[in-house]
Amino acid sequence: KACPRETLCDILLRMKLVMQKYKPYIPMVLLVVLFLLGQAMSELLLPSFMADIVNEGIGKHNQGLIYKTGALMVLVSFAAVVCAIIGNMFASRVAAYSSRDIRKALFRRVMTYSANEFEQFSTASLITRSTNDVQNIQQTTVMLLRMAVFAPIMGIGALVNAVALSPSMTWTIGLALIVVLILMVGIFFAVMPKFTILQDKLDRLNLIINERLSGLLVVRAFSSEGHEEERFDGANTELTGLNIFINRTMAFLFPSITLIMNTTCVLIIWAGSKRVAAGDMLVGEVMAFMQYAIHVVMSFLFITTIFIIIPRAAVSARRIGAVLAMEPSIKDAEVTTNTEGKGLVEFEDVEFAYPGSSNAALRGISFAAEPGKTTAIIGGTGSGKSSVVNLIPRFYDVSGGRIKVDGADIRDIPLEELRGMIGYVPQKTTLFTGTIKDNILFGHREATDEEMVKAAQIAQADEFINKLEDGYDTQVAQGGKSVSGGQKQRIAIARAVVRRAPIYILDDSFSALDFSTDARLRKELSENLGGSTIIIVAQRLNTIADADTIIVLDEGRIVGSGTHEELLRSCDVYKEIAASQLSEEELAGVLAPEAAASSGREVADHE
Repeated sequence: KACPRETLCDILLRMKLVMQKYKPYIPMVLLVVLFLLGQAMSELLLPSFMADIVNEGIGKHNQGLIYKTGALMVLVSFAAVVCAIIGNMFASRVAAYSSRDIRKALFRRVMTYSANEFEQFSTASLITRSTNDVQNIQQTTVMLLRMAVFAPIMGIGALVNAVALSPSMTWTIGLALIVVLILMVGIFFAVMPKFTILQDKLDRLNLIINERLSGLLVVRAFSSEGHEEERFDGANTELTGLNIFINRTMAFLFPSITLIMNTTCVLIIWAGSKRVAAGDMLVGEVMAFMQYAIHVVMSFLFITTIFIIIPRAAVSARRIGAVLAMEPSIKDAEVTTNTEGKGLVEFEDVEFAYPGSSNAALRGISFAAEPGKTTAIIGGTGSGKSSVVNLIPRFYDVSGGRIKVDGADIRDIPLEELRGMIGYVPQKTTLFTGTIKDNILFGHREATDEEMVKAAQIAQADEFINKLEDGYDTQVAQGGKSVSGGQKQRIAIARAVVRRAPIYILDDSFSALDFSTDARLRKELSENLGGSTIIIVAQRLNTIADADTIIVLDEGRIVGSGTHEELLRSCDVYKEIAASQLSEEELAGVLAPEAAASSGREVADHE
């Protein structure tokens, strides 16, 4: 049924997704309840033992009773300690294991996200949700399992025993509870609104750190360290101010509680002394009543503290639940369509617009990339080159038309199978922390060392790798900062080649290579991947001049298709690109044969 309050339904759904992670640990939670119950019952016995020692032992000089009751108190105290240790151990395990499962669920969900979902959450926010928010939930889980079980049992039991000892003195406990309640309500309304703001500020701080560290060289190149420090200090100061406010408010709580407890004890002694003087109570009973009153007030404090820590955990749970609840826009195939694995890629009148954009990035794109041939895509900046190739592995879905692989619509092919057919080298080269070997084998975990070396040789990476001291075992710094741009590209190409896929997509993957390396690499690709479909996106004409088919894009449309020579004669956009990169002699060398052939035809017609 439609929910009358969609926001409330969303919140409940997100909370439910998080709470489901606790189901496997219900037996362990029951053990926590059992042992904390034992702790509470043991501690409730101690004041009565103390009363017996004071009244019957010290008051009547009964040394034997003192020793006997004292021994019982030691045994009961030991039992309470054992129950507390075991109960807290199980509570910690439930919190740690459930947090592990939440982090795992977050990671798995994020791994299914398309670029559309990543636009909803920043990388910094996802990191915060996977670390700080999960940590908040873990800490709250431990406190809840300890307090939510122990405090009510202890509080109710202590109150019953206190009333049984002296109903007329329970006003002291009631007065203390009223003061504690007023204090806790004030703190609750002061601190509660700050928790959501705190997590948002932490998101912003992480975002600034992430951006500035990843763009450190740019910051230094423009001498903007001072400006960036000011931006960081601003976000850091805001976060610090919130933390100080929250911690200062919480710090005010404990001295206040100590004052309330001491004042309550003074009131009990004052009222109890009158009862003792009147002969209505014994000194031991007054002491026991005082202990029960302390237990009641402390239990009430624990219960109200729960209402303070829960909102912060609820904020974190909603943030985590928002990630878990967001379904990826790229849906896996419901009905599996098997492909032949040949690698024929066909675009049929494809339309595409980025999520949230009203303007189409691609319009009416139709072409075929055939196995055993190289298809190149070229065009000006923003013409849609990367958009075309990013649609093949379904990083985005088409808005209209369809893309087929071996005759099957890619939306009907399981994502794992589809992407398993593609050796992909992105425009922005990414290397992972580890060795060069780890990075190459990322493309195919089961590849042998011989296959890895062969892939590196094809990618023209073997030569520089062997010059390194540790060769293929050389460690790669985070983000590949320990290697040059051209070396990163060659390692990334080797990672794709080792996959031995029927389709290869190289998105501007030769831009950092010199012309000689570029030529050798293309020659090796042609000779060793001859049966595969190779799709190259490039800006340099020399990279694609030998391609079997060149697709020319302009403003999201195909404005030319053919070989290098054909396009120089027939496509104005391609001519402009060629004129900006080739010399007049090179252009004349291509166009002269056509001019001569045209002149020959005119002479023949005249004769």
